[in-house]
Amino acid sequence: MKTKFINGVSSSPSMSLGLLVTENALQVQPDTEEDCDELVCSDQPDPDTRRRAYLWCREFLHGAWKSLAEDLFQITIIRWDSRESNKENHLQGAEAMVLESVMFAILAERELGPKLYGIFPQGRLEQYVPSRKLDTCELSDSSISAEVAQKMARFHGMRMPFNKEPKWLFGTMDKYLSQVMRLNFTRESQLRRFNRLLSYDLPQEMEMLRSLLKSTPSPVVFCHNDCQEGNILLLKGRQSSDRHRLMLIDFEYSSYNYRGFDVGNHFCEWMYDYNCDEFPFFKVSAQNYPSKAQQLHFIESYLRESDQGFDGLSTEDQMKLKEEMYVEVNRFSLASHFFWGLWSIIQPNLDHVASRCFEYAPQSLQLKVYMA
Repeated sequence: MKTKFINGVSSSPSMSLGLLVTENALQVQPDTEEDCDELVCSDQPDPDTRRRAYLWCREFLHGAWKSLAEDLFQITIIRWDSRESNKENHLQGAEAMVLESVMFAILAERELGPKLYGIFPQGRLEQYVPSRKLDTCELSDSSISAEVAQKMARFHGMRMPFNKEPKWLFGTMDKYLSQVMRLNFTRESQLRRFNRLLSYDLPQEMEMLRSLLKSTPSPVVFCHNDCQEGNILLLKGRQSSDRHRLMLIDFEYSSYNYRGFDVGNHFCEWMYDYNCDEFPFFKVSAQNYPSKAQQLHFIESYLRESDQGFDGLSTEDQMKLKEEMYVEVNRFSLASHFFWGLWSIIQPNLDHVASRCFEYAPQSLQLKVYMA
């Protein structure tokens, strides 16, 4: 989980580099005020952190950084102001660090993520990509939607050195549900909301969902598993006609999983706007779920990128494939609602965040019932 962020620069413009330090990572970040719109600047780091950040840059980057005097190195702590700050990595400790670093290195090599400059026991050093995150409303832009589909298809086409069994989805939900059923709240307001959530009979919902998805054909591929607007960068300096103007980031949930979940989860994110200043700090608009025409547009772009034989099929056969995938992803979108609904219930216990998470869970579970 991301907790500490650092912006490090030298006094020389030609030697400027933004840095982001997390519990398990050191990532490149912007060093200009314009690029920090979504970041909240905070206090100065402790001397030890400053010294380590300076040495990491100096030793891993070399070049101009090799001769940079430490007194020219400027550094400030920055913290994210986004949904990502509340995420729990589904892996922990050394295992998470190794898997994340291997994954990141492969993605960087295949130009599906930022370049990797260094790996060390405390984290890693990544490229800063001049960009901004997408806004929710941009997901429905036809050209952006088509490129997201293409990027996802390329992501799904990778062969990664990880367990190929699709254990992640229900394995994680089983873990979350077990935690939910063991929760105890002493505050009356939280207890009342929690009992309301339990009225959905979550274990039974889980078994019904498991049965439905077991009967739904869906290829097992390497999935991003959290392809929401905050994890899609719009690269600066690219024209709207450019085919490569987007980049996927934040791979902490990536694993082998069912294709339908990754696409269905992305469609669900069309409804959620996390860029809100007032409680509960998100808005959900069910009417923004992509229409069938919008989904088929995405699916066609996906299939053209992932299936080399798709263009050679007859119009009738192409439509058959698109309709089959349409059913697949909409069934798996139910799993997305349930997954993030469970995730949000356990957040107050894990991260001591405000009761806004109790607002998110009912929305997700109600949408699951509505869409089913």
